[in-house]
Amino acid sequence: MSVARELDAAARRTPAQARQPVEVRRSATGWGADDQEDTLALEVPIALVYNGISHAVMMASPADLEDLALGFSLTEGIIAHPHECYDREVKQEMNGLAVHLSIATQRLMALKERRRSMTGRTGCGLCGTEALDQAIRPVPWVSAPPVDDAAIQQALGEMDAHQPLKAATGAVHGAAWCNLQGHIQRLREDVGRHNALDKLIGSLASDGTPREEGFVLVSSRASYEMVHKCASAGIGALVAVSAATSLAVEQAQAAGLLLVGFARPGRHLIYHRPASAQG
Repeated sequence: MSVARELDAAARRTPAQARQPVEVRRSATGWGADDQEDTLALEVPIALVYNGISHAVMMASPADLEDLALGFSLTEGIIAHPHECYDREVKQEMNGLAVHLSIATQRLMALKERRRSMTGRTGCGLCGTEALDQAIRPVPWVSAPPVDDAAIQQALGEMDAHQPLKAATGAVHGAAWCNLQGHIQRLREDVGRHNALDKLIGSLASDGTPREEGFVLVSSRASYEMVHKCASAGIGALVAVSAATSLAVEQAQAAGLLLVGFARPGRHLIYHRPASAQG
């Protein structure tokens, strides 16, 4: 299949189809080697284009891209509310896929100003940040929902059944929205953990899901960015299967967010549990 046709097909893929077969030579000690077919997770460049202006390019799984674009726009502060995004359309471009967004004029002006302030900077690369006091954005206060230990374990036990791309490839992260009983309501997958969370947040924003009625479970570590994205979206509880970083804990404390890590069958570690989150 040509690159153009492959990209066109990728633009229409569902999460379960964001995969590609490959011939491999499998070798195992004591068992010899043989040729087999394996499955790869597709990873393609995705551009986010606002009112005709390309703002960001990321490598991502080519599924749920409209969710990704909306979630990224919200968590990065490009728009403040979902209604400020009027339209989203995935298009095939020459070397990848692009999500074209139509946003409010005021937000576009702010985005242009942000881009001008980034021009010519020689800083660390944190979205154009050149000063240390700009590297860590203020985190909004959230209300942590009452999530008990049983709900966390329930969600953890359900997660694998909601990850078809991970089952096929073993190469993607998942971000799940769980109700207060721990039942997974929806899940988004991506080769990038930030992308998976942005896809989930975009999906929640699209249908106005009440944030106080659930929590997020991610198949990754809990970094500063993951905590900040949740808080920016009004999500008050984040559970991660791996560890939290020091800054993630500090940000969770500053935001009043319930933060849990090392969530494994039968055990998990609570880094910060506000009084409102007592289940």
